[in-house]
Amino acid sequence: MGTLLRSADAFGAGVALSPGCADPTGPKALRGSMGAVFRVPAMGFDEAPGRRVALVAHGGEPLAAVDLSGEVVFVLGAEREGLPAEVLERCDVRASIPQVGGAESLNVAMAGTVALYER
Repeated sequence: MGTLLRSADAFGAGVALSPGCADPTGPKALRGSMGAVFRVPAMGFDEAPGRRVALVAHGGEPLAAVDLSGEVVFVLGAEREGLPAEVLERCDVRASIPQVGGAESLNVAMAGTVALYER
């Protein structure tokens, strides 16, 4: 969570938090955010404007092929479990980041950072 907040801060993005997500004010997130938690706008998941793009490890459209114009909300799940089915159903598109160099997958913070950069 802290790294995602730092990335959001760097790219001028906000964060939308859903029930059950990691606590952005927990000790590890606060430390990892390096103060970004105090600069990044936060809102509830249902309040976030824009198309919802679910980042999935496998089976989504390549991220580079997804229309990221206008307001976009990247939806990220837990590292092991990914996004719950009920959250995926509320997303407009599923996108995957092609793996490079033989890596099996990116961790959630890295995937979110790559998506923000692509945007």
